[in-house]
Amino acid sequence: MTNQSYKYKHALVIGGSVTGLLTARALSEHFAQVTILERDPVHNVPESRKGQPQTRHLHALLAQGLSIFKEYFPGIEEELVAGGAVSGDMAERMHWYQYGGYRLQFKSGLVNISLSRPFLELTVRQRVLALSNVTLSDSCAVDELVTTSDKTRIIGVRAKRSGAHDAQVFEADLVVDTSGRGSSAAKWLESLGYARPPETQVRSNIGYATREYRRAPQDAKTTRVEMISPTAPREKHGVFIFPVEDNRWIMTAGGYVGAHPPSTEAELLEFVRALPVPDVYNIISKAEPLTDIIPYKYAASLRRHYEKLDRFPEGYLVLGDAMASFNPIYGQGMTSAAMQTRVLKDGLRNNANLQGLWRSHFRQAAKVVDMPWQLTVGEDFRYPETEGVKPPFTDPLNAYVDRVHRATQRDPVVYGQFLRVMNLMAPPTSLMSPRIMRRVLMG
Repeated sequence: MTNQSYKYKHALVIGGSVTGLLTARALSEHFAQVTILERDPVHNVPESRKGQPQTRHLHALLAQGLSIFKEYFPGIEEELVAGGAVSGDMAERMHWYQYGGYRLQFKSGLVNISLSRPFLELTVRQRVLALSNVTLSDSCAVDELVTTSDKTRIIGVRAKRSGAHDAQVFEADLVVDTSGRGSSAAKWLESLGYARPPETQVRSNIGYATREYRRAPQDAKTTRVEMISPTAPREKHGVFIFPVEDNRWIMTAGGYVGAHPPSTEAELLEFVRALPVPDVYNIISKAEPLTDIIPYKYAASLRRHYEKLDRFPEGYLVLGDAMASFNPIYGQGMTSAAMQTRVLKDGLRNNANLQGLWRSHFRQAAKVVDMPWQLTVGEDFRYPETEGVKPPFTDPLNAYVDRVHRATQRDPVVYGQFLRVMNLMAPPTSLMSPRIMRRVLMG
């Protein structure tokens, strides 16, 4: 593609994490130049940066997310596996205990991949920066938006590089904010005379602790994933352990509504040992630890409803965790963000110009967010201690979903559909189709 074939000159992306990188990839098809502005210093190695407190914890790339990554970067699955990532059929490799039993293990046709977040981000960043029209400016913090004199259009940002005395103006036809949950977008909008987006919070007060271990020789080629999930509301604790690159396990133990795991070695071992089945304990009690125990607390899922705004400046969009961040226990954040970048890509292709793009983008992105939001919030409200406005019919829906969970232990059709919903490949309502309901209720 030559410069003459691009519709627009320059786009800016605020934030250089996975969401920002995928956004840059989507924009690269429509803009002659895309610049990523990242607050932290970035090095060409797998790393967890200061502005990414969650990257050292266990992450999941769901089947829908992997499909979009492969669409954007042909051959990336093979590249990740060659670097040590572990892939396989999701239902075959997950040894998943919940509701007093194990879910079926069978060939579902849904492939997922387990790897560390720093390794995934490095690989994606190398792919994105290999594009001739994408550049990264790291150690560069955005201070404010730059507008036209009537404040109806964003025409760039004012940002300061680390060590620089003065801020610099970066001009752009479009600015996309992917700076995460701590985004300044609402504050910036208010300073320009626009309304803040309405917010919804659901406080489930999650806490977890993560540690890496060396895989034993007999596990060197394993693809299995061990998962022990709590049966709410009587159980609050769970643990996942995934094989990742460099012959490591990543284990994350978590607890709901304040029942957080300990962060000392002996207490964490006892926490895992006390779970209903010993699958994870049998691994970590014999494995060599490679890292300290890393705690993390996540108070609330947060959704900013940009789709409900009547006024918004042209030339500006918000995407990813800056729009909605979910309870991370369910592992849907990266996949949701990838789906939102596809909305952006389609919007740029279908719109004649950038005028009014924000309206259609936020409307379509909200539909993407609806799926993981319904799933995570519904599960969180199984605990009476969860705070927030409970959506109508949550309790009867959860009573039905209880039966769905139990059906996944014996029925591959129900479990297959459950996995498609979990992987954001089908809406939650598909679990109430006549075919699925009959199998769930007949037992």
